[in-house]
Amino acid sequence: METVETTVNTNLKPEPGISPEGKRTILAAHLAFFVDMFDIYLPIVALAPAMIYFTPKDLPTSITTTLFYLTFAATLLGRPLGAVIFGHFGDSIGRKKTALISMIGFSIVTLCIAVLPGYEQVGLLGIGLIIFLRFIDGIFLGGEYTAANPLAMEYAPKSKRGIIGAFIIGGYPLSYVVISLVTAAMLYLTPSGGIQSAYVQYGWRIPFIVGFIFSMGIFIYFLKFVPESKLWLEAKKTKAPLKELFSGESLRNFLQVFVMMTGVWFAFNAITGTLPGVLINVLGVEAKAVTNSLLIVNLILFFAYLAVGSLGQKYGRRMVLICVGILACTIAPYLYYLLVSGALENTTRLLLLALAIELLVLPGTWGIGLAYITERFRTSVRASGFGLGWSLSVMIPSFYSFYMLGLGSIMPYEYTQIVLLVLGGILIIIGAAWGPETKDVDF
Repeated sequence: METVETTVNTNLKPEPGISPEGKRTILAAHLAFFVDMFDIYLPIVALAPAMIYFTPKDLPTSITTTLFYLTFAATLLGRPLGAVIFGHFGDSIGRKKTALISMIGFSIVTLCIAVLPGYEQVGLLGIGLIIFLRFIDGIFLGGEYTAANPLAMEYAPKSKRGIIGAFIIGGYPLSYVVISLVTAAMLYLTPSGGIQSAYVQYGWRIPFIVGFIFSMGIFIYFLKFVPESKLWLEAKKTKAPLKELFSGESLRNFLQVFVMMTGVWFAFNAITGTLPGVLINVLGVEAKAVTNSLLIVNLILFFAYLAVGSLGQKYGRRMVLICVGILACTIAPYLYYLLVSGALENTTRLLLLALAIELLVLPGTWGIGLAYITERFRTSVRASGFGLGWSLSVMIPSFYSFYMLGLGSIMPYEYTQIVLLVLGGILIIIGAAWGPETKDVDF
């Protein structure tokens, strides 16, 4: 890394605490990431029971499923583009301005989705508009964390960056809990069923309106109470952040982060993307029991993130990441094998085993990631480096379902996610070992 990034502070004076403006900025980043992830999972949780509103009733199930997948995938594809666009502006015009632009953008898009007409009104144009708007939404969402998260970390004292980074990313499991509760409430108040049922006609719109209200709330808070990064204001600016990022030492840092985060996303998808399906479709666990257990799991994950963030601060982020990679290659796959093979028949034991798999891998990757990645890039390219390191690495692992189909031709399909989990662990080890320890790096 360059000198400015590797300077270790040897001053023995106590480090200052978090300033009031720093506390506001950190809270804003946490809330912004909460809203970001709330928006991401809206189609998965809230729109699924209402897909018949946007598709003809005689459409094959496979096509309906594909269209539903596209509503989620379109956002994932938009996020890297958003990181490219807003990473540039985050480094050139400022973190706060860039975050505000992205927030107002995804607020408007979310509201637009809430008022879309269905198949009976405009035919397949309705689902086409959802996919298009979700892609635009992904661009703006990619801009949110690209700008807001580095801004918050630049206000975090070095000795607390680990737990602060974990707290910010902890907005993800909390958002999953809230969106599940909001959707469950709407399904209770406006039952789902045929095309004329209350939920299908208007109930699904309420979670999107709630998402719009959340988004505007964080926009107003950010506008009034969050300052620009003092570190960015004082730093030397570059006119071409992306050019600087993809050259010299910054490029080597980016490639290292890309390898590690590709492993993180492989492991993440192998667990969160497949575990519910394994429990319900392979092991026959009731969907309601799985849904309820996921709510509990995500509450536990929030506190697990904080715990692992503290461990990374004490023992080093590189060491924690390597240990997580080892667990993802060894113990977690073995537990996954026990789960899939049906070695345990009791439902409670199956759910506890699934919880153990998640706790072995997810907190140690997500709980460490924000602090680690922002510490790998100097101030002039930190927004671009974090945004692209986080977003571009998700592209290859996003096609995990197709990799599983391919592996299914040479092995039992229900075990294919274990291969991806092991691959993810190997890449995490390689990526973390490739880079230095960062917990003592000065911004």
